[in-house]
Amino acid sequence: MTTEAIRSTTPAPAGLPWLRVGVLIACMVGASIAGEVLRPETRLAEIKPKIILDKQIPEAFGDWRVDNSIRPVVPDPSLQAMLDSLYSQTLARTYINAQGERVMLSIAYGSDQSNEATAVHRPEFCYSAQGFRVRPLGKETVQIGASAVPVARVLAQLGQRSEPITYWVTLDEAATLPGLGRKLQQIRYGLKGEIPDGMLVRVSSFSASEAAAFRLQQGFLEQMYTAVPADVRNRYFGSRSGG
Repeated sequence: MTTEAIRSTTPAPAGLPWLRVGVLIACMVGASIAGEVLRPETRLAEIKPKIILDKQIPEAFGDWRVDNSIRPVVPDPSLQAMLDSLYSQTLARTYINAQGERVMLSIAYGSDQSNEATAVHRPEFCYSAQGFRVRPLGKETVQIGASAVPVARVLAQLGQRSEPITYWVTLDEAATLPGLGRKLQQIRYGLKGEIPDGMLVRVSSFSASEAAAFRLQQGFLEQMYTAVPADVRNRYFGSRSGG
């Protein structure tokens, strides 16, 4: 019998499967311990300037004033109940300028943005729940003041109403978008032992022209950037680097 044949017919040591099981258990225990050790504990919302949406976003700034005759789209009661449990604060206002142009602003702020639960406030969900047909228009980076902000553009339509929308999310001072970008930021903060706060910022306007709507929103956001207090500005728009 050849050496190869002897090797093929020799049974594996009886203890080998148990050794593999032991290694697997050790790895699982190690991962569990590491998870406990690395669990974020520092809440950035408790050590940084407090976010107060209705104070830090003035009712009048630049060319814009609050218009109480129109309210931005808000979630239906079931979604609103969920939002109330997920977010620390929400703000919904409509602003009007001297030309009679309107921009709707909606912000949802949460002191704990360490998971994906707050995705319910995204326009794709919020508007769809109200019967709108929502169509993505793409993603880009826009310059707002000193911040390079990654934004998503979507179009919400209901009957004759056409509402182009711009939105982004922040984690602490990092502006990003839902999905992979947000998840990577969550991991980055988690590895530092930090629990970031954050928000979803959404602006929209009524217009048959998407390009015109986004130009109007850009001008609104630039004036809003200047109006937000400097010590919390990066929490709304992200840092200078946009990251």
